[in-house]
Formats: sequence, C-alpha cells, structure tokens
Amino acid sequence: MLKNKSYIGISFVILIFGIYAVPKIVDRIKNDKVVQGDRLDRAKPKSVTDDKLVTIGAVPNFELVNQDNVKISNKTYKGKVYVLEFFFSKCPTICPKMNQSMLIIEKTFFGNPNFGIISITIDPEYDTPQVLKDHAKLLGVKSANWNFLTGDKEYIFNLAIKGFNLYAGENKKAAGGFEHSGLFALIDKNGNIRCRKDDYGNPILYYDGLDKKGVRNIQKDINILLEE
Repeated sequence: MLKNKSYIGISFVILIFGIYAVPKIVDRIKNDKVVQGDRLDRAKPKSVTDDKLVTIGAVPNFELVNQDNVKISNKTYKGKVYVLEFFFSKCPTICPKMNQSMLIIEKTFFGNPNFGIISITIDPEYDTPQVLKDHAKLLGVKSANWNFLTGDKEYIFNLAIKGFNLYAGENKKAAGGFEHSGLFALIDKNGNIRCRKDDYGNPILYYDGLDKKGVRNIQKDINILLEE
C-alpha cells in the first residue's frame, strides 16, 4: 500500500514537472536555445537601449585651410555638433561610399546652424583648396557648415593617427596611393568625441561610414547631442 502511494506521489511530481518544463524545452528547441539555461539567459548581454552617449575625450586641437582658403580650427566648431572624417578626393575605393553617407547626414540636418561636417584630406599635395572646392561642387554639397580641409601632410597624418587614433597612411601599392579608415568621429558642442555603446556595453569609439546601420546610428546620436 505504501509502495503504491510512493509510485502515485512520484508520478504526480513527474506530471507537474512535465507540465512546467516540457513547453519551455520545446520553445528552446524552436528558438535554437537548447544549451541556454535560465542563469545563462540572465548573464547574456542585452542590447543597450539607453540614450546616454560615452565621452571618449577632448577632440585634438587642429587648424587647417578649407576649400575657400579660410583657416578652420576645432574652435570654429565650438558650440556645434559635428561629424569628422579623413578622406582624399582621388580615392577610388571607400571614399565615394563615405561621401554618399555624409551627403545623407548633411541632408538630414541641413539648415541646422548647430550642426556641421569636416572632411580632412590625407592627400594635401593634390587636394588644394581649389581641388576641394571643385570636389564639393561635384558632390553637390549645400551646407555652409561642411568644410573640406587641407594643409601639411605630416601634420594631417599626426592628427589622424595620434590625435584621433584613426588610421591614415601612404601606400603606393594601395588603390589611389593612400590608405585610411572608413570611420566617422562624432563631436559634441563642448568639443568632446562621443559615441554609443555596443550590445555588450562597450564604447564603439567611431561610427562606420560605409554601413547603413552605422549611418543610421550616428544620425540618431547627432539628434541626442543637439538636444543636450
């Protein structure tokens, strides 16, 4: 009699366990999460959805000449949110895509006096102010706050590599003779480089100017900085 009661009790426990656990197991199989337990689920990084942007540090001081042969510095953009890139007009690879991304950003914030763009050439020997002016016209640039800057090559390389920690270099084997990143720097009104976090909570540092998602993200974050 006792044995029968024990069997009944065990059967009842198994039944309850089945009612609770089986649906969860089936759901994990459907979603390819068989190896993830509740503890692992809680430990898994979640997407960062807060609007708080990380401050990387102050933008390095710089002074260069724009397409109108006017001196432009980081102080020129004090009180403005701006996006900065390194490029060169003869670039046959990533620059055309970067140009198109910048044009999208320009169009989104066109007419906003508190926003601007800076494009610094890494081929200043060719990219004179007049060449940059023609390049801007060819692209269809309309914003008065988009400056194309040129100057001493060594100065610009140091600004890119040591100042912004963005790679730029001369390479005769590379298409166009130069190499550089396709990344955009985002600077706030106080002259600080800012960025969002990735899904693991780490600062992304810079935005991918070659990727649609990167362009969408920087537009969202420009809006955040404009409201600060």
